[in-house]
Amino acid sequence: MAQWDLPPKGGHMDQASGIYFQNMTGREVRERLEKDDTIIIPVGSTEAHGDGAPFGEDTFLVTRMAEKVAERTGCTVAQPIWYGSHPWGHLGMPGTVIIPEDTFTAVLRAVIAGFWNAGFRKQILLNGHGQEYVIPNAIHQFMKTYQVPAVLAFVNWPTVIPKMLMDKAHGGPFDTPFKHADEAETSYSMALFPEMIHLEDAVDTQSSGFLKNGKGLRHVDGGGDIYQRPIPGHAQAGLGGLEICCTPEGVVGSPTLASPDKAYDGVKTVLDYLVELHDDILEAFPPGVLPPIEKMTQRTPEELDAVIQGPRDGGRHLYTIAYPP
Repeated sequence: MAQWDLPPKGGHMDQASGIYFQNMTGREVRERLEKDDTIIIPVGSTEAHGDGAPFGEDTFLVTRMAEKVAERTGCTVAQPIWYGSHPWGHLGMPGTVIIPEDTFTAVLRAVIAGFWNAGFRKQILLNGHGQEYVIPNAIHQFMKTYQVPAVLAFVNWPTVIPKMLMDKAHGGPFDTPFKHADEAETSYSMALFPEMIHLEDAVDTQSSGFLKNGKGLRHVDGGGDIYQRPIPGHAQAGLGGLEICCTPEGVVGSPTLASPDKAYDGVKTVLDYLVELHDDILEAFPPGVLPPIEKMTQRTPEELDAVIQGPRDGGRHLYTIAYPP
């Protein structure tokens, strides 16, 4: 496991730090692409997380992770997707901003297209919110629409470390199962942005499904789908209720039990994995190199050569193939 300085000393979204695309000049981006044409796109949400955690918790989790990886590797980070898609059970929670799935997918597809056109043909979409059932649609829609060579990888960070998010009964470090704004999520937030967590204001809640005798735990998964139960948590309706009705506090679980010490190893493991993924992609496809064109598309070289060359270098922009993105 690599050495990581945790918690981070603040974030970088408002700094010209050589990390965020939006903070760079055109020249800086061109120079960066020559060394590393990978970009991490943090995909978060704006959502209620109780009185002890910020509404942007899901977003800050993945931006802080992405920043640390960029510091280590030299890749670029996009300013995050702040507003996400949500399962039906989140409807009505004050402060939870819900973007419809078709709109969210269209926006994310357009973001992928924009960064591809800018030269970032290798993209890691790092998800911090319960919308893992939607994001792959944007990747597939982009590829179906444009049919250009690219590396697009979706990483749902809890999937990287399922065991490290589990409760002690299943071999993990936590006293309670991973749910939402709970012991586990709050611990990870304290490990990455402790300045935004106010544990003194946190409250615990109890929530259960509608199946009798706790049988919902046999069938339906919880946060991050880490227990690999037959039914993913967002793949059902009617086996549990609306958050606003069942846990209006914005918490499902016990954030008062949180501690960053329970999360540091997990954060480091996620960071190590993201560095490994980045390095493996660049080893296979160094800057400027794409996956084998003839194996990723049946568009002709005449169709693709100018678009791959790019609009600044005498070629054409991506949208000559299709628009809207």
